[in-house]
Amino acid sequence: MASCSELAWPEVDLWKNLIIISSNSSSIVDSFETFYYYNKNMLFGKKHLSAVKCCVRNPLLIAPDNFCRQLCTKSKSPIERKEFKKVLVANRVKLLFIRSVGIYSEQDVNQMHRLKADEAYLVGRGMTAVSAYLNIHEIIKLAKMHDVDAIHPGYGFLSERADFAQACNDASITFIGPPPEVMLRMGDKISARVAAAEAGVSVVPGIENPIENAEEAAEFGKQYGFPVIFKAAYGGGGRGMRRVNKLDEVQEAFNRATSEALAAFGNGLMFVEKFIERPRHIEVQILGDMYGNIVHLYERDCSVQRRHQKIIEIAPAPNLDPQKRQLMLDDAVRLARHVKYENAGTVEFLLDQDGRHYFIEVNARLQVEHTVTEDITGVDLVQAQVRIAEGKSLEDLHLRQDLVTPIGSALQCRITAEDPSMDFCPDSGRIEVFRSGEGMGIRIDSASAYAGALVSPYYDSLLVKVIAHSRNYKTTVNKMMRALKEFRIRGVKTNIPFLLNVLNNQRFLDGLVDTCFIDENPDLFKFVPSQNRAQKLLRFLKDVKVNGPMTPLVTGIPSAKVTPIVPEYDTRPLLKGWRDVLLEKGPVNFAKEIRKNKGLLLTDTTFRDAHQSLLATRVRTYDLQRIAPFLAHAMPNLFSLEMWGGATFDVSMRFLHECPWERLEILRKQVPNIPFQMLLRGANAVGYTNYPDNVVVKFCELAKKSGIDVFRIFDSLNYMPNIILGGVIETAISYTGDVADPNREMYSLNYYLKLAEEIVKAGTHILCIKDMAGLLKPNSSKVLLSALRDRFPDLPIHVHSHDTAGVAVASMLACVEAGADIVDVAVDSMSGMTSQPSMGAMYSAYWELARQLYGPFECTTTMKSGNADVYVHEIPGGQYTNLQFQAYSLGLGDKFEQIKRKYVEADALLGKLIKVTPTSKIVGDLAQFMVHNNLDGPTLLKQASTLSFPESVVQFMQGLVGQPPYGFPEPLRTQILRHRERIDGRPGESLHPVDFESLRQELQQKHEKQIRDVHVISYAMYPKVTDDFLTFVEKYGPVDKLPTHAFFMGLSNGEEIDVELEKGKSMRIKMLAKSSLNAEGEREVFLELNGQLRSFLVKDKEASKDYTSHPKADPAVIGSVGAPMPGEVLQIKVKEGDVVKMKTPLIVITAMKMEMIIESPLDGVVKTVFAKPAMKCQAGDLLVLVENHSAGCLSSSSSSSSSSSSFPSSLIQSTEFDLLNRLTDGCCSSKEPLECGSSREIARRSLE
Repeated sequence: MASCSELAWPEVDLWKNLIIISSNSSSIVDSFETFYYYNKNMLFGKKHLSAVKCCVRNPLLIAPDNFCRQLCTKSKSPIERKEFKKVLVANRVKLLFIRSVGIYSEQDVNQMHRLKADEAYLVGRGMTAVSAYLNIHEIIKLAKMHDVDAIHPGYGFLSERADFAQACNDASITFIGPPPEVMLRMGDKISARVAAAEAGVSVVPGIENPIENAEEAAEFGKQYGFPVIFKAAYGGGGRGMRRVNKLDEVQEAFNRATSEALAAFGNGLMFVEKFIERPRHIEVQILGDMYGNIVHLYERDCSVQRRHQKIIEIAPAPNLDPQKRQLMLDDAVRLARHVKYENAGTVEFLLDQDGRHYFIEVNARLQVEHTVTEDITGVDLVQAQVRIAEGKSLEDLHLRQDLVTPIGSALQCRITAEDPSMDFCPDSGRIEVFRSGEGMGIRIDSASAYAGALVSPYYDSLLVKVIAHSRNYKTTVNKMMRALKEFRIRGVKTNIPFLLNVLNNQRFLDGLVDTCFIDENPDLFKFVPSQNRAQKLLRFLKDVKVNGPMTPLVTGIPSAKVTPIVPEYDTRPLLKGWRDVLLEKGPVNFAKEIRKNKGLLLTDTTFRDAHQSLLATRVRTYDLQRIAPFLAHAMPNLFSLEMWGGATFDVSMRFLHECPWERLEILRKQVPNIPFQMLLRGANAVGYTNYPDNVVVKFCELAKKSGIDVFRIFDSLNYMPNIILGGVIETAISYTGDVADPNREMYSLNYYLKLAEEIVKAGTHILCIKDMAGLLKPNSSKVLLSALRDRFPDLPIHVHSHDTAGVAVASMLACVEAGADIVDVAVDSMSGMTSQPSMGAMYSAYWELARQLYGPFECTTTMKSGNADVYVHEIPGGQYTNLQFQAYSLGLGDKFEQIKRKYVEADALLGKLIKVTPTSKIVGDLAQFMVHNNLDGPTLLKQASTLSFPESVVQFMQGLVGQPPYGFPEPLRTQILRHRERIDGRPGESLHPVDFESLRQELQQKHEKQIRDVHVISYAMYPKVTDDFLTFVEKYGPVDKLPTHAFFMGLSNGEEIDVELEKGKSMRIKMLAKSSLNAEGEREVFLELNGQLRSFLVKDKEASKDYTSHPKADPAVIGSVGAPMPGEVLQIKVKEGDVVKMKTPLIVITAMKMEMIIESPLDGVVKTVFAKPAMKCQAGDLLVLVENHSAGCLSSSSSSSSSSSSFPSSLIQSTEFDLLNRLTDGCCSSKEPLECGSSREIARRSLE
């Protein structure tokens, strides 16, 4: 038996075999290196040491715990117990207890962690974003300069660098983490594997030493088989990891993993091991103090991963066999004891499908997901780290294994600035709105997620961690879903939609996920797009505030700040109207009822042709739907409302940024008793060329389904094969000439009677005379209508005209006297001149004010009254003022009279056409072409074989519009076409049917909006217009909800508007101010949304013209390869002229410590490389242009859609001049209406 007096203090560390029993614990300590619990109130002193007894083999001592603790260290001197006064956080996280010192890079100067720290200092001036936080020397120097007691390494960067921990020790600064030697051993994944094997813990087969080249990895793969996985030897977090499935992937995977690890951790060494298929990723949280004690805080399931990075963590792991759990917990503690682990750490395992677990690594630091462990155990891990580093023991912290019990279930979701639909490409930018979910059991951990925060491309994309805690797994998931749905983060894309899909997945709900869960569930990437309507509308208003109207304005008259007053009306149930007759009796009997009617029936054109003729087709659904209920109640006896079709279709999308189909559906609900009438251009449908038959048939089917009752169908050439297509109700004969003039040989009375005979034989319910230019004089009206009535006594006749010459009222009266059943009129304030004749003042007051909203398109700036010269030039009413607008837009306002004269010449050159869309546009294009190039008729005919004519003229001569009644003009046709193909017959017959499903898939790939049948048919006719419209709506939201003045002109400072998004949901927007220009060419716009301040930075396009900007990739061109995310060009793998295959790596970019390989989207030749080494790029910046070498031209997505439907290429092309055409006339897209001399430059300058 040993006596206390016999044992001198210097001999303490010789007691290697001493068995020590703490006087305050029944635990037996195997050796002095092992720490056990102690009572912090006991005082150390040799006098308290007493030998009680000894055993045969070993001396046995009982002593106070403080003495035991001293024996359990390698040092002879007592451990110094500290109390930190100042701690430096060597990272981008915050530590808000004790006095904190933060560090920040130049790129992080505006980040919240800098502002939250008690003190903050810049590190790495002039260095890259990552290098700044890896600058050990400067961090230590800064810590000493500012009397820092300890350094907490945070997450990532230096947190697992043993040399950093050693540097702290050398500088007499406490490192809050494991000792350097432990970090060195555990940080090296190979030595960690060795340690695990020594401790009896199973490891995954792998190499014993870091590899230096890809050849060594290839040999390993050949020996053990693929797949294998590369891992960074000195890092984690999913970076520097690459799975390799086959031998030919080894080199590229090695290069990327090495480069990524070097950038993230400062060390690119790799090791390789066998890849375990479909494992669960289970990690055990451990804590150790300086006295050898280790406790585990149970496990976390981190199996929901992408790119080996965790997305969702759960504690404890659901549906885990208790025996398997205990084995992993025991292995984690045994390994920690074996390596003498101190402070916080995580031991990670893979659990295979057979229930075998394998050690993979130790994270010798605190992990991002430590929060779920804190929630189920109640242990503050960060506080424990600090207290342990201060010298306190686990017993001091009341942490005994038998006292650590998991309570309930916790789940953490990492909300990141990433786009899951783009393979989780990181996003960066300014957070415009940040609102978090809250409530019982919800914890939010965030450093830099707030309104106005800048998400940089330099660091991890994590924005905020959301932790839910409840009594069981199911209720925890429900809480998390509720919280995530309450989040509103605008300005950057986030993974919230993806997280919600995961939480709703049944496999996840059942707790049966493994690391392949995301890859095997493609439905997780099918997102319901967030509406985000308010923010999108604010984006629209702020862009208009800085850069002016989104819709090109023509006149100098502003949109008036008025609100038209809807007249009062009887709100009792609606009276029956002619639509009720149609629905009850069907089309045939409907026509008979019209003939039986004793009075004159009226069609109101205010909703379409009136505003097309007077206001350039710019009247919005917003103003139409306000007056529509009044019409339904006050005017049920109207024969129809002409409210759809013609130019309104594409103008709605192109300039008003609203869906024409939605307009039809909205108004149909409001006016259920009056028939809706549309203008259908025969085989042109609502387009400007011929389409395949199935397009027109499908269009009519959807129009009928959406609410159209009366199809007024016509053909610009009165070409019968085009007219009879589609089974219409009302067939129109387009009128031109003068049937009362015996000297006119073309378009005589016999011509119209013969055409009417053919129409009636084909089958029609109503015959329409469409006088689009207002050429029907009273006398001509009597001649034509009397003859038609005599020939067809039982057929209803409908007459449409324009009041351009000021005699339409007289002409319509003459038509009625001669037997017309229905005539087209417009409300007083929207009638006359190029519109229809007046119908009376019943609801004129509303439209008188509403018309003031459309001052920017007002025809009266150029046309003050009716003009009889229409009988000479025969310009249609819907085109007349549009040509004037076009002339002013091109700077040719003083030459409009010349344009009208050239219009007559152009018409004669083309064979005296019936001028209605699209032939009116063809004549107009040729007239402007002649004015721009100073050509008269004879000169044009002489030079025709050498001129580049407008594409619309070329298509007409090819026969793509149809066959003119008096044939094509020769030799002009031959001179224009030269060797081009001709079509003799109905164009639709030569066009292949459109594959609608293919178009749907093409649209769905481009746009987040749910694609409806109506979008597909719109895309079939207007590919670019529809594409642009959907893109606009995705960016700016439902702009059709904005008041008209705000839509066209934006808001002035202090102006406030109410916007009703849907029934019962409205918002108030107030414009506050815009700032002066900053150094980047931007202005800050300040608004209030429902009283809350919002601000946006907007690039001033005019002021920033002098700023150099990188070209953007064109989404419509497949070979136009852009940056998928903001970042830096790391490597350029091709050069101009290289032949590449699809999937050939082109560029490697790096962002947020992640590398991404950008591959070629097609087989071809590299035409241009725009990327430069180390170039900073933004999402969408053009990097490489790949040319389809087999086709000899750039591949275009729109051209592919064109080929699938066999459309002429001109249908999908749009140019500067085409914009001007559509600005005024809503005309068809054309390749280059003006291509000679300076005309293109004139058009371009006018647009600029």
